[in-house]
Amino acid sequence: MALSLTLLTSFCLAQNDIKTIKERVVTDLMSTIPSDSAVEAILARMNKDGSFVGINYEDLSRTAGFPHRAHTRDLVYMAKAYKAKKSRYYRSKLLKTRIEQGLSYWVQHDFFGDNWHDNQITTPTDLGDLMLIMGDELPKDLVAKAQPIIGRANMNASGARPSGDRIVIAGILAKNLLFLGDNQQFDEVIKIIEGELKFATGQRGMQHDYSFHHRVDRVNNTSSYGYGKYANAFGNWSYYVADTRYAFSKEKINQLVDYYLDGIYKQMVYGVYEDISVKNRSISNQATFKPHSTLEIERLLVSTDYRKSELEEIIRLRKGEVPPSASFAKFFWQTEHFVFQRPRFYTTVRMFSTRNRNMEEPYNGPGKLTHHRADGTNYLMLKGDEYHNIWPVYNWQKISGTTIVQKPELPAPDAIQKEGLTDFVGAVTDGLYGAVVFDFKSPHDPLEAKKSWFFFDEEYVCLGTDIKSMSALPVATTLDQVLIRSDVRMMQDGNRQSVQKGSRPLQKVKWVHHNNIGYLFPQPTTINLSNQTETGSWSAITDQKNISSKPVSEEVFALWFDHGSKPNGASYQYIVVPNVTEEQLNQTSQHNRSIEILSNTSALQAVKQGQLGITQLAFYKAGSVEIDKDVQIRLDSPGMAMLKIEGGRLSELTLADPSRKLSRMLLSVSGVYNVQGEHFRTLVDEKQNSTLFIVDLPQGVYLGKSVHLSVK
Repeated sequence: MALSLTLLTSFCLAQNDIKTIKERVVTDLMSTIPSDSAVEAILARMNKDGSFVGINYEDLSRTAGFPHRAHTRDLVYMAKAYKAKKSRYYRSKLLKTRIEQGLSYWVQHDFFGDNWHDNQITTPTDLGDLMLIMGDELPKDLVAKAQPIIGRANMNASGARPSGDRIVIAGILAKNLLFLGDNQQFDEVIKIIEGELKFATGQRGMQHDYSFHHRVDRVNNTSSYGYGKYANAFGNWSYYVADTRYAFSKEKINQLVDYYLDGIYKQMVYGVYEDISVKNRSISNQATFKPHSTLEIERLLVSTDYRKSELEEIIRLRKGEVPPSASFAKFFWQTEHFVFQRPRFYTTVRMFSTRNRNMEEPYNGPGKLTHHRADGTNYLMLKGDEYHNIWPVYNWQKISGTTIVQKPELPAPDAIQKEGLTDFVGAVTDGLYGAVVFDFKSPHDPLEAKKSWFFFDEEYVCLGTDIKSMSALPVATTLDQVLIRSDVRMMQDGNRQSVQKGSRPLQKVKWVHHNNIGYLFPQPTTINLSNQTETGSWSAITDQKNISSKPVSEEVFALWFDHGSKPNGASYQYIVVPNVTEEQLNQTSQHNRSIEILSNTSALQAVKQGQLGITQLAFYKAGSVEIDKDVQIRLDSPGMAMLKIEGGRLSELTLADPSRKLSRMLLSVSGVYNVQGEHFRTLVDEKQNSTLFIVDLPQGVYLGKSVHLSVK
């Protein structure tokens, strides 16, 4: 008797939890109040048979973008109006009849697109939401006919592979099980959702550096599949099941917090705006510039206090209540992506190697001109909207930071994704400062270049050397291509002056200033500058159908070096100074002694920032260099090093192996240092007044990560 009572109590508690979860899901679906005028417009587009005017129901191709989704989307919108007490259509018999007609039309035809995503995610999502909103008010025969269509979202579906889509599909299934009242299967699916929050380095999913790979090509998908379809989907369910018997473990929720803060938000401008350097094929979709929502964070805070202050800071930033304050440098070694932020600017470098492919394929048509968007792309943002919707007028062979052969036209879209040809790609960083190296070999053109970037508080230095090409076509290195937001000024041959609209090469240029960004040349140089109206169209950058071919014009600023045809050892060097006035830039150009370019050769690229006492070095082969008075260092292998010198003594040392081949690195430095640590030991040569640091490097899933030592 006691056992029966216990089982009954457990069953009742489970039923109450299911009811709570279902109510939360429905409340979430009903969180936006439908517009009466929008419902009226939907009804006006509806035919007597339940179809809608304006939808091409015949075109099920991938490039059509499945216009049928508007049908199911509108049914859900109508259902919300039917259930919303504040709507004029609340409990409207006419609206309910039209919803049933629309659903009937769909189940009769069962539109099945050529893209699996529409069949396993898009349609099941809408129809499942429709069931939950309408509850038991739909005819049972229609519900029965819709179930097999919704049921295409199941854990054996082709799209339910480990990655963002698996959680999404599991979530659709879980919602449908709530509607059907199938508690047993719901238990199993919730466990599947919770189990998907895990590291999957080398496979689809979250990597140990907190970047995200949706496919085995290891292309960075953190801000797309890894955000909305993975993190947010998991976060939603952690909120739905909070404080019930189905609640996710704190360990899993806290790992999600780490992923947001150390992965997603560090690849967003100030944690607020989308970072266009992370985007792939979706770059050719017209976007709206606005802060991201705070909802995902608010839902996290329901279940955990872990890193609460950091999460609340992102909320305040997104609401515009505080200005950015964070400073950091991070290299995503599993993804070849470097990010650097100061309170007044955010910049990135995107690369690829033998370990990952260069760019996402243009699945379903978008992004057909993105061949070179990982060729050392260096975007710089002060606000976040500097490149907003520039893409129809963009010159896709003059991408900020890249060195590219200037072809008459780009290859076909099916030639975009390529395997990397070089393994010496990486960065050295202590979490606050960092440098990046890219021993670039183009998979598209007969082109090689050694490229590096060195990042400090108020400026960063860009070096390129050993630029070689066998093509008769010219080669260009682009400093920036961005929307014009101010007059363009320059220092040419000792004179400060405005740059008239047009496109031309300019000689003896010391600096260029645009939109509070300075481009400074250590020596007066010849540079190409364009500041003029460019025209294009959205349809020209995608193979998707029904995209506007209407001409789009924008004022565009572009700055680049022309290395000519068949360069054989060409080089460049420039300093980018963000958030600077023209007067400040001019003063810096005359009196800045803090930046010293120590080397820009095929053996070593190195920069010293004197005020900070920081020297950053990229050794392409073993070598030595004097970095300070009476301070010489030698690296016994290719690699990267960052040293901080205080009072003539080494205080901090950071090392990294871009090739990912070494288990340890050997670095000699002038002076005697009798120090030992967890990851290093030293051998002192008192006769030579030098110390050899023998440093163990991260291994396994951490290959490519920097190791930082305090030598004090």
